[in-house]
Amino acid sequence: MALDSLLQQLARAAWGRQRTAERLVVAVLSEGHILVEDVPGVGKTTLVRALAESLGVETRRIQFTPDLLPSDVTGYTYYDPQSGALVFRRGPVFTNLLLADEINRTSPKTQSSLLEAMEERQVTIDGEVHELPWPFVICATENPVEYEGTFPLPEAQLDRFLLRLRLGYPDGASEAEVLMRPGKEQRVEPLARVVSVEELQAAVAAAQAIPIGEPVARYALAVAERSRSHPSLTLGVSPRGVIAWVRAARALAYLRREQYVTPDQLRELAHDAICHRLVLRPEPAMRGVSAAAVLDEILAAVPLPGVRFSSR
Repeated sequence: MALDSLLQQLARAAWGRQRTAERLVVAVLSEGHILVEDVPGVGKTTLVRALAESLGVETRRIQFTPDLLPSDVTGYTYYDPQSGALVFRRGPVFTNLLLADEINRTSPKTQSSLLEAMEERQVTIDGEVHELPWPFVICATENPVEYEGTFPLPEAQLDRFLLRLRLGYPDGASEAEVLMRPGKEQRVEPLARVVSVEELQAAVAAAQAIPIGEPVARYALAVAERSRSHPSLTLGVSPRGVIAWVRAARALAYLRREQYVTPDQLRELAHDAICHRLVLRPEPAMRGVSAAAVLDEILAAVPLPGVRFSSR
């Protein structure tokens, strides 16, 4: 299928990181947003541009800075003296793939300008609702080693991200291959469009139609409920988080040509889909306990369902 070509092209752009390419496609098939948290220079921007070119959709980039205003993101209404009417100028959020670079460097007021867009695929300016195009995906980046002058994302916004990814450094063989290319070929060249909008719409519908059995659904709910009552957490997985987790599992099953969602797919996606939704209590956080460790404990405590569905 066309998605195979998309995965291969993204993997090349990601310097051989197949898992990262797969997670990006999972997010697109789930109509979800992605938060990439990693150090500078590992290819975050390059990968987002590769995704946009491979899908043949419009992409725009916002460099978030402390002086950025909400109107710089969503747009604004101004008076046009020639026509004598109010005119709405669209902001960069009106695109298919928005790269929100270093999103935590702007103020909470500007961060919140994306909340409506992320959840409802629309923005409201001066009481008028403006629909966003389809597909609409936000890929936001954060730098985990520089916190001076940054504003942590609020829980409400973190919960709107389907997945949080860490790219990591490429393996030595892939990096060496790039270094040995001639200088011109080291630059990222434009990529071919391999999936049309129509094909993408059909793939999204097919992916989200992948069934999930009741035992597997109850397993996902059991993990969420245990997180909500865990003594180390003040905030567990929300209902929106569980829905997003299952949507991502459906997309992963579709990519791997499975007939049903399996518990293994949920477990594989758990850290990417859940960890950023968990909020630690101050005492465990001061002891160095991480959300990932708490999630591992929860996953170990919740028994897997006895029935598994697979096409293999």
